[in-house]
Amino acid sequence: MSARQDEKNLSTRYKYLMALSALGVVYGDIGTSPLYALKESFHHGHNIGITHDNIFGILSLIFWSLIIVISIKYLRYVLKADNKGEGGILALTALVTPRTDKHATKRKNLIRLGLFGTALLYGDGMITPSISVLSAVEGLELITPVFSPYIIPITIAILIGLFSVQKYGTDAVGKIFGPLTLFWFLTLGGLGIFNIIKEPSVLMAMNPYYAFHFFMENQWNGFLVLGSVFLVVTGGEALYSDLGHFGRQPIQRAWFAVVLPCLVLNYFGQGALLTHNPLAAKNPFFLMAPSWMLTPLVILATLSTVIASQALITGVFSITMQAVQLGYIPRVLIEHTSEKEFGQIYVKSMNRMLMIACILLVFFFKTSSNLAAAYGIAVTTTMGVTTILFYLVARQKWRWSRWKAGLICGFFLIIDLSFWGANLLKVVDGGWVPLAVGVFIFVMMTTWKKGRKLLAQRIRDEVIPLSLFLDKIDTQRPYRNPGIAIYMASGLKDTPYALIQSYEHYKSIHEHLIFLSVVTEEIPQVPQSRRVEVNSIGHGCYTVFVHYGYMERPNIPKELDGLQIGNILLNPNEATYFIGKERLFATEKPGMAIWREKLFAFQTANAQDATTFFQLPRKRVMEVGVQVEL
Repeated sequence: MSARQDEKNLSTRYKYLMALSALGVVYGDIGTSPLYALKESFHHGHNIGITHDNIFGILSLIFWSLIIVISIKYLRYVLKADNKGEGGILALTALVTPRTDKHATKRKNLIRLGLFGTALLYGDGMITPSISVLSAVEGLELITPVFSPYIIPITIAILIGLFSVQKYGTDAVGKIFGPLTLFWFLTLGGLGIFNIIKEPSVLMAMNPYYAFHFFMENQWNGFLVLGSVFLVVTGGEALYSDLGHFGRQPIQRAWFAVVLPCLVLNYFGQGALLTHNPLAAKNPFFLMAPSWMLTPLVILATLSTVIASQALITGVFSITMQAVQLGYIPRVLIEHTSEKEFGQIYVKSMNRMLMIACILLVFFFKTSSNLAAAYGIAVTTTMGVTTILFYLVARQKWRWSRWKAGLICGFFLIIDLSFWGANLLKVVDGGWVPLAVGVFIFVMMTTWKKGRKLLAQRIRDEVIPLSLFLDKIDTQRPYRNPGIAIYMASGLKDTPYALIQSYEHYKSIHEHLIFLSVVTEEIPQVPQSRRVEVNSIGHGCYTVFVHYGYMERPNIPKELDGLQIGNILLNPNEATYFIGKERLFATEKPGMAIWREKLFAFQTANAQDATTFFQLPRKRVMEVGVQVEL
């Protein structure tokens, strides 16, 4: 066999392995929707009778939702809107926010829109693990009623276990994610075929006529059902966020080869069951299985929901890292749990918050049906925002005509708004929870961003331009201590406050001064070739700019190790790092409202220290305190 043929075979094998891996991470959420989606569509609150026409109508809605929202919108169009290979609403926002004064207002509004969509994903991150695990554990009641009093304790125990193992990362567990999820999807398809054989006419529900007829017959109640039908496509936004981990083609292959056919077969199998046994509507997924299969199916479903939850938790970690890098939330400790996969990270503070939130949701809502009422409004809002931002990408980046972009995106937006409107009616029944979380996160993000700008302005009022300080050195000729001092600063036009303070006290400076600024660019990764930028500014002083993408974690010693600066070969473990430490006070000065200034001061006090965030050697760091009135 030729070398070229070997290479082709390896390439083909790699593509299939990537598609298999995508099953476990990308489609975990959408793959567990059959546990509750059709059941909730016939929820008693919708007043929809379990009749032949209604079953066919809902199945038609489910089928065309999967085709239009996932197959066409996300896989055909949205996945093409990547930012250097990365997906997700923050990446999409970065694509449509040009940095020009002419578009400053437009940029600010688009960023706010993208941030609000991002904030709502945190609400989704709370609900998905709760409803997925709870719906799986509820299957135990069908085995024996003895389990009924223990459904909530078992669910909470599984959630605690799930969040407790996050610190070990998904590297080892990830190896079984793909195969186990493949087995789950094949089981879905097999159960569907088992029931469709008994009622093959159910396949006629693929005809969109049944969906239109359903709305004509049920009108307002039919519209309300859209809130439950939406549960079949809730993984769409997570699918887009995971683009950077696998690439477009593996995600598409996995969907069309495995996920879509297995989901359709299972939903139609549940529909076939309901046509001859309407009472099965209380839990059609588990009741479609033979009695001997019920126990192993509950176990498999529980494992699959854990995988689905794992994927979404990791997604929240990724969003948090992006938001930190872009300056929208305070620094937090981010640990990489794999030497090979950059996307496998662990954020302890966020993990703890998600765990507490999930446990409280299970205690408060008690059943998956109650949780379903809270599910949907956050995701539908984010999907609508994605459509709007995608329209701008199509117009600005791809140069689509207004008619083409408007026709395609307008169609998608109508679908999004229909789902959004149906879910909006569930706000009083629990939908307010993810909305409240989203608004809270949005306020936190915007307060931190604006607060950092305000803080920089206040400090700037107290410092002098760096050029004037260098002139002062040239005039006064202070004593130069042997060694290298690295002053960390967000910008290098002004003299770092830590240097001003230390110079006023000691009347001396180091022989070599390095003013270092970390620049986060609105791209996922920065090529190593332009990672570090060094400039000499005279007097033994240098400016160093270290560039990172929003998907990268800063490691300053790594970038400085062996760096040639003038006649110095830098050893980062022998330099002294100076960092300013602010203590903030809210005042009546123009800037932000008092409550936001207090919130910003609280955020600053609880942010991860710069030493840990930039991975500096602790024994070589000196913090210089400063009190600032906001």
